[in-house]
Parts: sequence; C-alpha cells; structure tokens
Amino acid sequence: MSVPHLTTALTGPLLELERKILAAQPEIEHWFRNQWQEHTPPFYGSVDLRNAAYKLAPVDMNLFPGGFNNLNPDFHPLAVQAAMMALEGYCPDARRILLIPENHTRNLFYLQNVAALAKILRQAGMVVRIGSMNPEITAPTELDLPDGSKMLQEPVVRAGNRVGLGADLSEFDPCVVLLNNDLSAGIPDLLKNIEQTLLPPLHAGWAVRRKTGHFAAYDRVVADFAKIIDIDPWLINPYFEHVDGLDFHAREGEEKLAATIDAMIKKIAVKYAEYGISQTPFVIVKANAGTYGMGIMSVKSGEELIGLNRKQRNKMSVIKEGVTVHDVIVQEGVPTFETIDDGVAEPVVYMLDRFVIGGFYRVHTDRGIDENLNAPGMHFKPLAFATPLSTPDCDGSPDCEANRFYAYGVVARLALLAGSLELESDPFEGSL
Repeated sequence: MSVPHLTTALTGPLLELERKILAAQPEIEHWFRNQWQEHTPPFYGSVDLRNAAYKLAPVDMNLFPGGFNNLNPDFHPLAVQAAMMALEGYCPDARRILLIPENHTRNLFYLQNVAALAKILRQAGMVVRIGSMNPEITAPTELDLPDGSKMLQEPVVRAGNRVGLGADLSEFDPCVVLLNNDLSAGIPDLLKNIEQTLLPPLHAGWAVRRKTGHFAAYDRVVADFAKIIDIDPWLINPYFEHVDGLDFHAREGEEKLAATIDAMIKKIAVKYAEYGISQTPFVIVKANAGTYGMGIMSVKSGEELIGLNRKQRNKMSVIKEGVTVHDVIVQEGVPTFETIDDGVAEPVVYMLDRFVIGGFYRVHTDRGIDENLNAPGMHFKPLAFATPLSTPDCDGSPDCEANRFYAYGVVARLALLAGSLELESDPFEGSL
C-alpha cells in the first residue's frame, strides 16, 4: 500500500520542531520509558492531531477508539503484540475477554471496527465474545458486516459481582471486560463494582470524563517535555478555557462565553505576531464531553456566539445519546494544512498500551482548514508509513514520511500520557 499523496504547507517552525524532536530521539524515548514506569498507559486510545505548519498539536484524545477497521493491515502484527503487552500488564492470566461495544447496531462501519478489534485480541491469544448492553438485543443476534462477514452479539448478564453471557454466566465468564462504549449515556448499573478487570475504567467514560480535564493533564505533560527538547510548549499545545453554566436554548451564559472567546483570540494573536503567522486566529467551541463531532463550532469572534439561530443553538445544545450541553471547552483553533486527494486532512494516531500501532487521515472534501473534519461526508486513508511511528529515519530529511510520522507519534504519546494521568484519580474509589 502506498502512502497517500499528501501535501503539507511547510514553513520554518514545524520543520524546526521536527528537527528538534529527531535530534532528541534518544532522550525522548528514555523519558517516555521513565514515564511508563511511573504511570500505567490506558489500554488503548486515539488522538486527533492538527498540523498547522507552524505547530503540531492534539485537539482531542479518545479513550474508546472506534476506527480499528481504518488502520493499515500491514501493521496488524504490531497491534497484536501491543495487545499482548497490555493484557500482561493489566491481567497476566487473562484468557477470556468480553468486548462490549456501543449500542448502535446500524452503523456498519462502527461494527467493522468492533470486528477488527476482536480479531486483534483473538490473535493475541484471547477467547473473545461480544456482549451487548443494547436493550433491543435480548438473545444472541447475528449482524451482517460490510465485508460480508457476520458478528454475533449476545446480551450481557450479571451474576453477583461478575458479568458475562448466559444464565449464571454459564455461556461465558470472562477474566477481562473491554469497553468500546464511551458511556455517554451514563454509567450502567450492570457494570458498577464488578470484580473482573474492566478496561478502560468507568471514570474514563464521558459520563465522568471532561475534555478540559484531559488538556489540563496535557499542560502538565508538555511543560515537562518541552524542557527536554527546548521548545516553546505552545508549538505542541493548544490554549483552552472552560466555560460552564450554559443553556444554549435559553441563551444563558452567552455573554460569558463570548468574552472567553474574545480573550483567547487576543492571546492567540500575540503568539501569531511572535512567530510571524499571518493566519486569522479562530477558536473551536465544543461540548466538554462526548464524541462523534457533535456540539462543535468554529468561530473567529465572540460576537458569532451572540444571537445564534435556532438551528445553530440546537446543534450546540445536545450531543450523543441526547445529553444536554451545559459546559464547553473553548480551544485554540489549529488549522490543518494537510490535504489528500483535494480534501482537507488531519491525522488520527492509534495506540494500544504505550505503543503506536498505526493511524489514518480523516479527510473531508467539503470542509475548510479551520473546520471540524469529524462530520458527515468524511472518509479515511490509512497512514501507510514505511515503518512504525516509533522508528524515525535518522538519515532522512526532517519532513520525510518516516520522520513526519515519528513526530506525530511523539505528540500522540504525550496525549496518551495525559490520558493516563487523568485515569489515576478515580472519583469512584470506594463509592460505587
């Protein structure tokens, strides 16, 4: 598989950033090894990156990644090896895994992701069954997948403090329960206080987790990392602020939100002046929890938030599972200057345990460089790198494919490390 035709508008700062990352590769890898001795990586994760030519930054980090079917199959063995390492870390004697996906059974691309994930786990030596919490699935149900294969989903049952399949778990009593369901709708009683290893933990779900919490942890990680390679942390870190007390329908909190946006635009403009960047600053306003590109706006001034029309207010007020939005993250907008096949593109990097196992470009032909690409009409191109993201080409130019992707892998792993810091403080300890 060849690398997609990728065009990047390169200017000084990003090349300089890549040079510094490459020059410090031994120090960077040593630093990461030390970090993973102190912190347990999430079981898996994916990171949305934006390459603006003057900065390279994560804009979102998902602890329940849903695109394993979009990864380059050449790197499947890497994923299998990483899954083995992850399971050894969490549950050394694990043999049986119950994989619990999202409830939607009509999104065939999502189901293809579940099948791809199950295949990785099976090839890592696990017996894998797929359990559903969907109230519509009351008996074992076969679902057809786009590639012509079938998937069996079975209703999850609870017996005492264990979950599995069949009456009294007679069908399947797993050692590990792996969630590929981000719990946007809340934490189900079914999963509270179970004695099996549950990955990721319940507080990783959007019922509890907040994007501002992630980026606060990322601030801490970057402050440390930036000293190692001697860079301005801003080059790999978007500004953000938290605004709560919002009601988009009742227009409550509009003025506060607009003022926060304007203050951030001014802050970004100062950085742009410092680096000689001629772009117009913008910010992304998005729901502080949730995925699927819902509840997101790109704005260039606070005034744009005052007097949103009904359609725009509806779009911002509700996210996945009908959850109402009352607080948002206002995040520095990082334009993307990568294009593939005439579409604006952003890389998404996938990790299992502490290892980068691949990624893909999210591509949208109808969106601009300053817009959210996670929207209907997007498509995916696997990152078909010649080598894994963890091995740069020390003899190549800083912007050659291997080195560009190595830089992506470094920044994605920084976001993964921030994810591990988030998970270390369990709000439910002793209370569920």
